[in-house]
Amino acid sequence: MNINEKIIFTETASEDRSLAIREALRNAIVDRRLAPGTKLSESEVGSLFDVSRTVARSALQMLAFEGLVRTERNRGAFVSNPSPEEAKQIFASRRLIEPGIVAAAIDRITSTDIEQFRRQLEEEERYMNERGPAARRAEIKASGDFHLMLASVAGNVILQKFMDELVARSSLVIALYGRSGVSSCGHSEHFAILEALEKGEGGRAAELMVHHIDHIEADLDLQPKQGLGLKDALSLI
Repeated sequence: MNINEKIIFTETASEDRSLAIREALRNAIVDRRLAPGTKLSESEVGSLFDVSRTVARSALQMLAFEGLVRTERNRGAFVSNPSPEEAKQIFASRRLIEPGIVAAAIDRITSTDIEQFRRQLEEEERYMNERGPAARRAEIKASGDFHLMLASVAGNVILQKFMDELVARSSLVIALYGRSGVSSCGHSEHFAILEALEKGEGGRAAELMVHHIDHIEADLDLQPKQGLGLKDALSLI
């Protein structure tokens, strides 16, 4: 291996590590294991994942670009702490985007897609019937995945990226303001939306989606919740 190949190999390895750390931190934020406002120091992240501060910084910058982490000069990085107004804007954005996703999906959805959605909802229901923090986190993720699957079926890559960010940021808002101890994303409403899609009832599916988003937002209050520290949230020793 010559010097140029070694440089490329090292850069690729560092990028892969940054992506893996970004994914682990992102999951901890979206799963509500890391509360808004939690400090994410480069040195602690680097130590927990056994990487340099440069690699850790790259992962945190990726999360900052997604809006899940904010950086403050001379203070470092923190899990984003959205204001009530920002929370309203996130759900207002979903009301604008998701009915359009439903309209696009209804022209593209196949019987195979319907079966995949049904399996997804069965998985969501299974987690709802289980107890414990792991099951709760899995249920929250499964609920968000329903919306991401719809965006995928719609076939618009740009909208899919928007939804990926909106669902992640919605989970952050629910972590801060959600009243219930479980996912606020109504399981029965997912079934109703899927049924309307299967019947080709685009208008009804869009109306149900807006109602569904209203229901998620209605479950919010303004009381922040206590989360875990970085090490405990990542379950690392």
